[in-house]
Amino acid sequence: MECERLGAMIRTCRMEKRLTQRQLADMLGVSDRTVSKWERCRGCPDISLLAGLSRILGADLEELLEGNGEKVRNAMRKIRFFVCPVCGEVTATTGAGAVSCCGRRLESLAEQKAEEKQKLQVEELDGEWYVSGQHPMVKEHYVSFVALVSGGELHLVRQYPEWNLQVHLPRRGHGRLFWHDTREGLFYQII
Repeated sequence: MECERLGAMIRTCRMEKRLTQRQLADMLGVSDRTVSKWERCRGCPDISLLAGLSRILGADLEELLEGNGEKVRNAMRKIRFFVCPVCGEVTATTGAGAVSCCGRRLESLAEQKAEEKQKLQVEELDGEWYVSGQHPMVKEHYVSFVALVSGGELHLVRQYPEWNLQVHLPRRGHGRLFWHDTREGLFYQII
């Protein structure tokens, strides 16, 4: 049993089930600090807890032990975005391959972690993430899309120059929030 892969899988499955660390801990009869320790790869669950963990998280025991449930999630961590300079269409991939649009081969956008002043505002509102930002949103300079990668899912919303930068995204735990500034490139922040 590899603690790093197991901890990551416990965290991802717990978030997909929309459980807090305390809720999971209460169900298993351990402390929330213990669950935190597992998820931070500072230790592994006792073998006597694995069957209950498997049942609560909805993960096959063998998959839990081997960390195989991470395959899709790991692929999503390697997500690449492409934007066509001609028509503005957005494509996302999780694997290798060539992407073309409007007769041109596209290069993937280089992602950069947003600095504090560049980050979008994110707040929870009625069970959703409400994302907004102070951006000119004019034809020459705007945010072309906002995307949330969470667990094994991608939710992408196109934006247009005449719109205000306001997006509602499904709240499925935490993830990486991406957005594409037409002048400055692809940014991300952890939410």
